[in-house]
Amino acid sequence: MRTESNLRTGLVIAIAGIAIAVRLIDINQPFIDEWSWRQSDVAAIARNYLHNGFHFAYPQIDWAGDQPGYVGTELPILPYTVAICYKIAGVHEWIGRSQSVIFFAASLPFFFLLVRQIFGLTAAAWALFFYSFAPLNLMASRCFMPDVPSLSLAIIGLYFFLRWIDRDETKFLVVSAVLISLSVLIKLPSLLICAPIAYVTVAAVCDRRSILWKKCDGRRPPLQRLVFFATIVILPSALWYWHAHETAEKFYPHHLFGAGGIRLMRANWYWKIAKETLTSSLTPLLAALAGFGFFVARAARRARLFYAWLAAMVLFVIVVGYGNRHPWYRLPLVPIASIFAGAACTWISERFAARQMVLRTSAIALIVLFGGLSYNYARAFYRESAADLRSLGLELNRTMPVKSLIIAADYGDPTVFYYAERKGWHFLERDGIYNGHPTSSSDAIADLQALKGRGATHLVFYPGTLWWLDYYKEFAQHLNKTAKLMRKTSEFEIFQLYSPKE
Repeated sequence: MRTESNLRTGLVIAIAGIAIAVRLIDINQPFIDEWSWRQSDVAAIARNYLHNGFHFAYPQIDWAGDQPGYVGTELPILPYTVAICYKIAGVHEWIGRSQSVIFFAASLPFFFLLVRQIFGLTAAAWALFFYSFAPLNLMASRCFMPDVPSLSLAIIGLYFFLRWIDRDETKFLVVSAVLISLSVLIKLPSLLICAPIAYVTVAAVCDRRSILWKKCDGRRPPLQRLVFFATIVILPSALWYWHAHETAEKFYPHHLFGAGGIRLMRANWYWKIAKETLTSSLTPLLAALAGFGFFVARAARRARLFYAWLAAMVLFVIVVGYGNRHPWYRLPLVPIASIFAGAACTWISERFAARQMVLRTSAIALIVLFGGLSYNYARAFYRESAADLRSLGLELNRTMPVKSLIIAADYGDPTVFYYAERKGWHFLERDGIYNGHPTSSSDAIADLQALKGRGATHLVFYPGTLWWLDYYKEFAQHLNKTAKLMRKTSEFEIFQLYSPKE
């Protein structure tokens, strides 16, 4: 028995080790993958802390042109910490990316223990495997973004909350409250972790068989301490997000990250989200196992806390329909699906316990198939879709004066500004925010003239927008009269704008 237990422990450690190692492959990759724009914004905030002073409460982006670019964001503790690392080791992509890897690694033992406590060792091992190698989590946990750190803190916080429910030791409640508070501060949608917490709390009140109930001699558990828990979780977040809103209101470009996401959409929008979730986010295999596990997992005590978490996530996807155009908003579905899939694998293994050869062969086949599917879908996330923007940015960094103000026809991706290390505006823009490509030449001319009036010195195009110069003929003619073509290649065109006096 001890040998079997040691083998399973070794297997779990191997899964965790391989999962971390996979995320360290090409860890210094530039921010040019499918999520380049989000990572470039976070990286710009970190670098602006380094160069402009460590003013924690006022994160700055690069696309506010002649203005400082203070924006409302989640608590910027991650880019701030990275900026401190920059001061010691210099500016490197691996520093920002490593942050997510570290938080992901920290979540692994607690995720495993959480699942083992409710479904047992076999389910926990399988859940850890799926959680570690689901395509969406593979991508997100090596990106310089707050989503994986926030999710990891939420998972660890949920684990310690269950420990408190079971043992009534205040230290577990304090640790849980602090971790979940940080999780929500780093990413507001992490409030959804309160759904399973609420379920566990209600179950503890209603279930006379719970350990905590017995300690209280039949009285209600000391849930008045939940007031303390709720205060720690909610109050800091309320204060910070109020400050973020005020910052966005006060400073150009008046941008609050995540604002506008709460919007109900048409049915075809949600169908697209569902297809993405069941394929590129989870893989069809994990989705199918999770669907089966959904029906067989309910027999386990406390399993319903994961149903509560799933219900909260489904409601979130519906209500924040527009925000969920970004796949990383649906990242919590990965641990939820992994847990249900682990329960399904346990159910199957129990039915075939007498046929060990069949069971082992099936397990190997499942691992290989899921690994292949995950690799296939993850490749699309890693695609270097912003490489042209980086090339343009590096050229601007090499040739443009430091004080240049760049207008970039970049479809709203700030990667060009990040690698140029220059400030500027997206084109077209409205209050600094990317406003789509022109509907006519007159739109482009009007926006160009307005930005020239604000001190813009250069206008740049990359392969994705070079077609504008052929399609918007009147705009191209206007540009020939008001700007000088400085550099033209197959990858970009750079125009120097004449000053109004010229």
